[in-house]
Amino acid sequence: MTPHPHSQSFVGVWVTADGHIRHELLPDGRYDEARGSRRSAYRGRYVVTGTHIDYWDDTGFTADGEFIDGVLHHAGMIFRRQQP
Repeated sequence: MTPHPHSQSFVGVWVTADGHIRHELLPDGRYDEARGSRRSAYRGRYVVTGTHIDYWDDTGFTADGEFIDGVLHHAGMIFRRQQP
């Protein structure tokens, strides 16, 4: 499955307020999640449809989230885009 064209506007690093979890949404429809000092704790693909994001981890785990007012809500957590 190829990423939705609008997914490009969500490309970048999304971080929890404490900086513990970081989702890097890559332009090729892949993601890389870091947890604490553990880099690449999870990797997989994602697709954005409108403001909804679906994740498929390489291990078979699935998850989803919503972008609301520039904030990513995922699995009970809130992520904000990290500025470069």
